[in-house]
Amino acid sequence: MTEKYILTGHTKIFCIIGHPVEHSMSPTMWNPALQELGLDYVYVAFDVHPDNLENAVDALRFLGIRGANVTIPHKNSIIKFLDQIDPIAEKMGAINTVKNEGGYLKATNTDAPGAKKSLLDAGCSIEGKNILFLGSGGVARSIAYLFSEEAKKIVLTDIVKERAVTIASEIKKNMDANIEGELASEKNISNLIRKTDILINATPIGMDPHIDASPISKDLLHDELFVFDVIYNPMETKLMKEAAEVGCKTLGGLDMLVNQGVIAFEWFTGKTPNSKLMKNKIIEFLGIK
Repeated sequence: MTEKYILTGHTKIFCIIGHPVEHSMSPTMWNPALQELGLDYVYVAFDVHPDNLENAVDALRFLGIRGANVTIPHKNSIIKFLDQIDPIAEKMGAINTVKNEGGYLKATNTDAPGAKKSLLDAGCSIEGKNILFLGSGGVARSIAYLFSEEAKKIVLTDIVKERAVTIASEIKKNMDANIEGELASEKNISNLIRKTDILINATPIGMDPHIDASPISKDLLHDELFVFDVIYNPMETKLMKEAAEVGCKTLGGLDMLVNQGVIAFEWFTGKTPNSKLMKNKIIEFLGIK
């Protein structure tokens, strides 16, 4: 990494927009990676209230901001203000990455590809697998869309059954997928998990500061499961600890966070960043152990 990082009149901007956005780890991992490659960019966070979203998109165009990551609550509502959407992201109805090409705004979703790369890097293939999601919110929805192309069967569960059923029906229609929605009751989870190969926790249960919570009881786990928890703080959730104790292979959400950023970085710059540096900067900032 360069010893001195000087901002000049030539420095270009990447950003993340959301509301709230102060908690974002993106500036923490992007800026060191940009500096190490000697790229004359700075990455900042903008808190954009939903009422100001259209104005913020105009600002991306007219201020020449080269790229933007998009987080809650704008992943769906921003689409109508953009020029071109990646086909799968369009089906998802959610994007998280916008590239500015001379005022023409292209968008894609790197969340699901980031999750897929993390699983593959951990030695877990999606092809032909039965996948059970705990939760059917935005993260589950985007991952399920992409994974439905290769999975044998996907089941989304939610404490509100209608929510899981609605999302599953939408994905089934748009992707011609083998997917169902179910109530996230202990009885249903107990029955479903017996035939599950990959269990994905897409709920916030177990996230710091509530690190003693788990979305399911330990006695439901079996040693043929691969357990993927999208939470990245703590790096090892209670679910992951208990899964490891019964012989499961596990993966936390930090690699997904980094990988989705790497994919966006490559799209924006044409350069491959140092993913280890990005990951270590997050760990260092959060003091994760």
